[in-house]
Amino acid sequence: MSISSISGLTAIVPVTAPTAPIAPGDASSAAATATVGGAGFSHSLAGAVDNLQQVQAKSDTLALEAATGQLKNPQDYLLAASESSLTTQLTVAIRNKAIEAFNDIMRMPV
Repeated sequence: MSISSISGLTAIVPVTAPTAPIAPGDASSAAATATVGGAGFSHSLAGAVDNLQQVQAKSDTLALEAATGQLKNPQDYLLAASESSLTTQLTVAIRNKAIEAFNDIMRMPV
């Protein structure tokens, strides 16, 4: 799965698996596939965290403007605060699932 941005909100979309089978004993192909997949996944996670930081910064800026009386339209802040809250909840949920999956893998017998 990968995370992509859809109009400011993040969504999880499936990632297609490579269609070419890896021949037994072909470790270089397996390593190359894992490296490409791992780089894409880490890039997606980094993008999601950057998006979260941007959404929270926008919400903080609008909150400051609302507190100082400079905000012309209060609903802009309400929308930004809601978006920030939802994005944070999604990020925490994904983190919790990743930790749960890691713990399940560590409990598997070898």
